[in-house]
Parts: sequence; C-alpha cells; structure tokens
Amino acid sequence: MQEKVVVTAVLPPAGLVKLPKAIRWTLLLGFVYCMLLAVGLIGNGFKLATEAHARELFEYAANPVMGLIIGMVCTALIQSSSTVSSIIVAMVAGGLPISIAIPMMMGANIGTSITNTIVSLGHIGNKIEFQRAFNAATIHDFFNIFAVFIFLPLEIMFGLFEHISSAMVNIVALGATSEMSSFNPIKAVTSPIVDLVKDGLSGMQPTYSGIIKVLLGLGLIIFSITWMGKIMKSLMIGRAQEVLKKALGRGPITGITSGTVMTLLVQSSSTTTSLMVPLVGNGIVSARSIYPFTLGANIGTCITALIAALAIVGPNAALALQIAFVHLSYNVLAVIVIYGLWFIREWPPSLSYRLSLKVADQKLYGVAYIAGVFFLLPLGAVLLVS
Repeated sequence: MQEKVVVTAVLPPAGLVKLPKAIRWTLLLGFVYCMLLAVGLIGNGFKLATEAHARELFEYAANPVMGLIIGMVCTALIQSSSTVSSIIVAMVAGGLPISIAIPMMMGANIGTSITNTIVSLGHIGNKIEFQRAFNAATIHDFFNIFAVFIFLPLEIMFGLFEHISSAMVNIVALGATSEMSSFNPIKAVTSPIVDLVKDGLSGMQPTYSGIIKVLLGLGLIIFSITWMGKIMKSLMIGRAQEVLKKALGRGPITGITSGTVMTLLVQSSSTTTSLMVPLVGNGIVSARSIYPFTLGANIGTCITALIAALAIVGPNAALALQIAFVHLSYNVLAVIVIYGLWFIREWPPSLSYRLSLKVADQKLYGVAYIAGVFFLLPLGAVLLVS
C-alpha cells in the first residue's frame, strides 16, 4: 500500500506512457522548440511594451525586496521556478536590468518550494504521516529562505553574483569564435515564427503589440514547460526513482549529485522534491536523509534558464546568459555555504522538524504557514516598501 502511494504521487499521464518512446522524444523536442520560441516572443514583446515607460517600471521594481517578492509570488502562483526563471531570462533580453533580475531569481527559489509543501497536505488525515511529510517538505523552504537572508544583502552591498556571473560569461565568450557569433542556429529556426507574429501585429501601437507578444509568450512557455515535464516523467520517472533509492544513505555528495541528475532528467525541481515527500510521510526514509537530495534539486533546475538563454541573440544576449549563470552560481554557492558550514547546516532540518510538530498538533497552522509565507508576508512587504 505504501509503494502505491509513493508511485502514484509522481506518475505521468497514462496516455503518454502508452505512446512509443520515439514519439515521446519527438514531442519533447517540439516542446523545447516552443519554449525557445516563447522566450524570443517575451523578450521582443517586453522590449516593445516598456520602451515608453521603462524608467517608471524599473524604478518600481528597483527595490531589491520588491524584485525578490515579484519572483517569489509569481513562482508560487505558477508553481514552477523553471518557468519563471525562463521568463526572467527573456525579460533581461528585453531590457530588464540585471540588478533587478537577480533578486527576482532569488525569489523564484523560495516560491518553487510551495509545491512540495502543498503535497504534504495529502497526509493530513494521519497525524504521524503528516508530521513526517511536512517536515520533509519545509526543509526546502527553510534552506531557500536562509540562502536569501545570507546572499541578498551581499548582492546589494557588493554585487556578488553580478560579478561572478559576468566572469562566467567572459570565460564562455573567450571560447566563442566569430563564426559562432555570426550564426545562431536557434535564431534560424525560431525567427520565422517570431517574424510572422511581428508582421501580424505590425498595424498596432508598439506598446500594445509588445503586450500581446508577452502574453502569447507567457502562455506558450507555461504550456511547453508543463508538457516537457510530463513527457520527461513518462520517459525517466522509473530511472529517477532508482537514482533516488540508490542515492539516499550514501553520503551528502552522492545525495546532492543524484538530486541534481534527477532534476535534470525530469526538468522540474518541484517533481524531484515532491517525490520525496510521500517517501518520508510513509516512513520509508527519514526527512534528514533527503536533505542533500533536495539541495541537488536546486542546482539541477538551473538547466532550464540556461537553455532559454540560448534562444537570445542581439545586444542583450550576453546579459541573458549572465542571469542564467546567476541562477546557477547562486544555487551552487548556497549549497556550499549553508551545507558546507557545520554550524548552519542543521538549521533548515531542525526548524522544519520543530514546525512540523506544531503543525501536526494544529493542522490549521499548516494552511496558515503556506498562506503567510508565500502570500501574506510578501503582500505586507510590498505595502511597507511602496
């Protein structure tokens, strides 16, 4: 009975599993193309829509706390940091300053952890299971919150990740040849559709045309990443579960590496972390044992933003790649610092355990926690800084 709960929590749609693998791989490539196309539409549309009012828009979001909240709430609503990070990459390509985009990326990390916290509510009928599941789910929350508390002030004071990511872009640029920079194969395959949309909206004012492009891109990117995740689950979920079983209990390095690999396979940190919640809730593994695996999921999810950055060409292409590198370097450094320092390492699992005991006794605290951390506190912060 326990095995059934674990597996059905992450099964892909039954119809996809019945399709031949060749068709599923073809569909996956098609949705990757759609995601790259969406990034191009959002970047182009954002630039058009904000040209006349860019100063006012950027001044509104220039406060790092506001940028953090925008990234956090958007991800909590969409329940996909991969989607939001790809949108941020596209917005940077459209002119969003990198200094505003960095706090938004940090906020996306916090927002994505709402998914596995909601999954833990599936065990609410059994007090012991619910306590274990909520404990497992909120380790991710506390880790990401501590990462923001540590690194956002450093970013504000010293531009830490702006400098690190800029150096990474320069290293990549050193290896790029003039022939590579003069021809972008992704642009070659996506530009016909982008140009078709541009021609169709040519009679409209630039602002309205840009807004329509952004909306089309948002819809397409959510649709494509959602189905990419479903197809990847149908192709990889059995292997992913084997990775999970082999990784737990083999030490932190193996756990972090396996969490990274598994998230690369299923293209969703929400899937990776949500898979572990029923395992802990049913007593198959402990919350403490899945801690390193969760951290690896944070690193693995960065691949989507890097793929999205490949779709960007033009003067802001380097900035789009830079914000993708911000996402990667932030998550890697957070793991190194928080998990690497023994006196900080136990804070996330310790706090999540204490919270889970209280939530198990008073279940409404769990709902209040989700509403408060992911929505009410951000709204209060907006009111304070506005």
